[in-house]
Amino acid sequence: MLVKVDRLPQSGETILGGEFATAAGGKGANQAVSAARAGGEVTFIARVGADTFGQLALDALHANGIHTDYVVRDPARPSGVALIFVAKTGQNSIAVAPGANGKLSPADVRKAKSALCSASVLLLQLETPLPTVQAAVQLAAAAGVRVILNPAPARPLPARLLENLYLLSPNEIEASRLTGVVVNSQETAAQAAARLLARGVQNVIITMGARGAYVAGPGVRRFIAAHKVNAVDATGAGDTFNGALAVAIAEGQSLVDAACFANAAAALSVIRLGAQTSAPTRKEIEHFLAAGKIPSALPAFTPSHNGNNGRSGLTARKIKKGRPNPRRTLAAKLAP
Repeated sequence: MLVKVDRLPQSGETILGGEFATAAGGKGANQAVSAARAGGEVTFIARVGADTFGQLALDALHANGIHTDYVVRDPARPSGVALIFVAKTGQNSIAVAPGANGKLSPADVRKAKSALCSASVLLLQLETPLPTVQAAVQLAAAAGVRVILNPAPARPLPARLLENLYLLSPNEIEASRLTGVVVNSQETAAQAAARLLARGVQNVIITMGARGAYVAGPGVRRFIAAHKVNAVDATGAGDTFNGALAVAIAEGQSLVDAACFANAAAALSVIRLGAQTSAPTRKEIEHFLAAGKIPSALPAFTPSHNGNNGRSGLTARKIKKGRPNPRRTLAAKLAP
């Protein structure tokens, strides 16, 4: 639920806002939609309530061709909800009530073992319980699946979890909380990344909003500057980055190339309002990367329908001629 305001309210302050809107969201769902639009075949693992919000969430996933066989309808709990203020600058503040997805369990994950273990990439975040995240990581890592964790909201992470990660992708605030280094520059991002690598993570990408992203891994230390755009709404930009990143890695792109692909997707997302609605298509991302120029505005995304829930059409786009496809690009996700 979004309210547009002139500026974000301070503690204890009431501000009269402008437009109000509701939209499908949740970090993992946003990431799933981003991955699907970027060309991935996506399986989503979650819990939603047996309520109107839950049905709307499923409808949005289906419209983007996302497989929802492992999304549980919980009759006892409401669907998760996020309350979002969006300022004129595009900055936002968010509070989340996890609802049903706060009860996503290791048993739910084990039921999805076949999807997890056949994936090219598993992408997770921390809006689901940590024991559930750990169970999914262990299953996927044991099967040789590359695991990406977007550690949001930030919390302490056990060493065993970090050691099973192919990639950790915190933003500045999350990296600061995980390492104790205040990340506000390329130099401090490098320090924080070094600490995370020392804890056993194979690769680290720290997203830094309008600054860009810092990439670190074996033999790689690279800062990728952000594209300059007129931001309308930054909601979901990090999720768009992570979804596109997972697809690029699943397709066999190098870490730096994958980060550049994700960086372009995130830049395109902030010039449209909303989280899922702002995620760009593969065609839009590739056009920008080829032209080197971002349009000042993009039309709102409208899913295409071909009478089959959108799934076959998305799969066909994923494997079109000339697209890298070393394995079936299945990004399994945990999220509300």
